[in-house]
Order: sequence, then structure tokens, then C-alpha cells
Amino acid sequence: MYGVYLIAVLVVTGGVIAFIGDRLGTKIGKKRLSIFGLRPRHTSIIITIFTGICITTLTFGVMAATSENVRTALFGMEQLHANMEATRKDLVDASRELSVAKAEQEKAKDDLYQSKLEIEKMKAEQEKLKQEQEALQQESERLKEGNRQLEEAKTELTARNDELARMNDELAANNEALAAEKEQLLAENAELEERTQQLREGLITIREGDITFRAGEVLASGVVQSEQSEASIAEDMASMAQLAMRNVSARLGENASDEDLWIYQPELESAIKTISESSQDMVVRVVAAGNLVRGEPVRAKLELYPNRTIYEDNEFITAQTYRIKDEKDAEQVVMAFLSEVNAAATAKGILPDPIRGSVGVMDGETFFELVQSLQQMQGDVVISAYARGATDALGPLRLNVKLEGVENSGKAS
Repeated sequence: MYGVYLIAVLVVTGGVIAFIGDRLGTKIGKKRLSIFGLRPRHTSIIITIFTGICITTLTFGVMAATSENVRTALFGMEQLHANMEATRKDLVDASRELSVAKAEQEKAKDDLYQSKLEIEKMKAEQEKLKQEQEALQQESERLKEGNRQLEEAKTELTARNDELARMNDELAANNEALAAEKEQLLAENAELEERTQQLREGLITIREGDITFRAGEVLASGVVQSEQSEASIAEDMASMAQLAMRNVSARLGENASDEDLWIYQPELESAIKTISESSQDMVVRVVAAGNLVRGEPVRAKLELYPNRTIYEDNEFITAQTYRIKDEKDAEQVVMAFLSEVNAAATAKGILPDPIRGSVGVMDGETFFELVQSLQQMQGDVVISAYARGATDALGPLRLNVKLEGVENSGKAS
């Protein structure tokens, strides 16, 4: 806004001076004045030139008086140029220094970043060292405890070592006596080996003689109730042993006592305990432990089986169909059917005879009647077996047998 005022003042001032110079030149020209002896026309020109000079001078004077920049442009341009050159040089130096500073700043940033990384790494290592220190401290405590226990063990071992040294002295003292006993035992052992050989040879001779009971053959059997005291069970087992000896005596035709029956005592005690702890009554079998030769002690073992009712009275057992071609087939058919009955009853739980494998009994008269009935039939015949009376696991199984022919029918029992 200041420049506009300055220009306006200069324009007005120049116009006024020009007007005054024109009026002054006109008057001088009309009066035909002469300056320095010049002609009036030339005087008028000089006046006009002077007026222009005054306008220019006044213009520069006003501008110089009112503006420092104008004064600098008019009178200090070389100084300004020198200052500008110096300033430009300083600016170049400053730019160069700024570039260097920026490079140093980037380097400082990189160094700072690396320092931060190093600090983080050192922190991680410090944490790891802290954990290792804690672990080492715990290990140190454990080792201290271990050392304490070792010291206690060392004390105990020292005492035991002293005791062992004392015992070693005692053993050394007894060593000579043991050596003498060893010599005596060796002599006795040689004598026992000779007697064992003689007994072995005698046993072989005996076993090649009259075998009265085969291994596994039942000497006696019965049912022992489990819901009673062990003392009562032991009495029942003693009665079973007496029954076994009576059966042995009946077979051998000799008198025998309970002492002649040998049952392994731990086995007997285990059997009594098993029966007392069972929730079911038990079938007890006294069986020959090996082939028994006449004159040899009766060695037996015990067999236990849970007892239960296998067949109710008149319960169906099995039925088979056979074809009768002639009378000769009847006996073979009966034998085959009894084998089927035996297999069915055994599978259901009746204990078979260990030697013969049979589970039932049939007298000769009943067997003969059944054969005769079959001989009177021809063609396909259905033979059915039913239990005669309730039968438990001990048996024996008694039968009711029914015959039914496809064309002819008959019945026997």
C-alpha cells in the first residue's frame, strides 16, 4: 500500500513541476527573456530541460528519502551484490553442512536403531541370565540338600561298614566250621544220591506192576456248602477224604486209614478258603494225582467246581432222528444217542467222568428194554431224552427216553 502512495505522490509532484516548468517557459518565451546572453528560444529550451532535471532529481530524492531499498539500489548496489555473493556462498556452505548434518543424522538414527537392538538383545540376555541364575540357585539348593542326605548316608554307611566288618570277623571265625560241615554234607549228599537212585529204580519196578487207580480217576466226590464256617468246611473235606479211602479199600480189598491218603496241605487249605469265600456251593472231587500201584501211598489232589442245578425234573435234554433198517441197527443207534446226550449234558455243565467221559448212568435192564423197543420199529425214529429228577453239576444224569416213529410209534423209559 506504501508503494501505491509513493507512486501517486511522484506522479502528482512530477505533474506539478511539469506544469510550473511549462508555465515558466511560456512566460519567459512571451517576455523574450534571455539567460546567459542566449536567445529567448534557447532560454526556453534550457528552462524546459532544467524542469525535467528537477522532476527527475526530485523523483529520486523523494524515493531515496522515503525508501531504504531505493537508497540501497542507488548507492549500495555493489555492496549489495557483494553481500549477495557472500550470502550465496554462505548458503552453499550451509547447504553442504546441512547435507553433512543430514548424513550424520541418518547415521545417528542408524546408530540409535542399532543401539536399541543391542539394548533389546542385552535385555533378553539379561532375562535369560536371570532365569539361568534362578535355575542355578535352585540346583544349588538341590545339591545342598543332596549333600546333606549324602552326609547322612555316609554316616549310616560308616556305621553299617563297621557292623559288616564285625560280622565279617564273625563269618571268618565260622568259616572253618562251615568248611568242615561242607565236607560232611558232601559225604551225606553222595549217600543220598545213591539212595535216590535205588528208590528211582524201585519206583520204576513198582509202576510196572499192578495199577489200581489211573491218574485223574475220581476217588470220591460230593457237594460242600459254602455258607458255613471254615471249620465246618474242613470237617466236610475230612469226610470226603474218609470216603476216598473207603473207595480205595473197596477197590484193593485192604484196610486203609486217613493217614494213608496224602493231599498237599497248602492245596487243602486253599480249597477250604476258596469254598468259604464262594457265593455258590462247590463240587469237590478227590482224584488220583498219578497212577496208583498196589502197596503205594494214595497221593491225591482236589478239584473244585461251582455247583448249580443243570436240569430240572423232566427237563428236555436233546432229541435226534435215526433211520432203523433192521434189528441189528438198534443197539448202535442207542449207543450213538447216548453219546449225543453225554455231549449235550457236558456242554451244559454236568461234570463228566475224567476216565470214561460219561455224565449219566443207565442200568442194563433199561438199556435192553430200549434196544428191544427200537428193534420193533422201522424207518425214521425220533429219540428224545428228558432228565429224570433234578440234576446238579455233580450228577449223575438219569434219563427218561421217548421213542417216536414217523409211521409207527413206540415208547420206552
